[in-house]
Amino acid sequence: MVYRQTERATQRLADTRARILAAARALVADGGWAAAQIDTVAHRAGVATGTVYRHWSSKAELCAEIVATVSAREVGIVAAVAEADGTPAGKLEAAIRTFSGRALSGRRLAYALIAEPVDPEVETVRLDYRAQLARCFERVLREGIMRGAFPPLDPAVAAACIVGAFMEALVGPLAPSKGTGPRADRALVDQITHFCLRASIGAGEATT
Repeated sequence: MVYRQTERATQRLADTRARILAAARALVADGGWAAAQIDTVAHRAGVATGTVYRHWSSKAELCAEIVATVSAREVGIVAAVAEADGTPAGKLEAAIRTFSGRALSGRRLAYALIAEPVDPEVETVRLDYRAQLARCFERVLREGIMRGAFPPLDPAVAAACIVGAFMEALVGPLAPSKGTGPRADRALVDQITHFCLRASIGAGEATT
């Protein structure tokens, strides 16, 4: 009986934590990090402010976990695309298009995860997000170089350049502001993909 009570209490804590995290993520997706004030998060999650602090000691700690959970999901999706069957060039294109399309479908959240000013604690997790993405692309590039599909680039450097390029063009401070919507988003993804493929494969071979 004691074991079952403990198990139920543990599950309730886990459910409450998940509900708070979901509420905070939704607020960030709507209004960025400034929208995720602890009292606002608590209200949206239907809990007391003190309950939030029982799970996270500060807003920065909560925001860092948002980045960690969302980035783990996004990296997993890109990694699955990059590790699927196909040619290195095809996998590289698919991975870039997948990440870019998902970022543009949740542009405000993507900006928070990539470029919006944050506390150092959150920035540390964001840098790890970039590093994990770069490793996904590095694996594809390394395979392409070994198979002779790509020129003999340094795959780690090339991967860092690709990640930097599409993040900046998607939601960074230099991202183009030519309007939004499905048509504009498709055109932007096409341009980003074409540029990255030309840089990786060579101007004469990229056909996207």
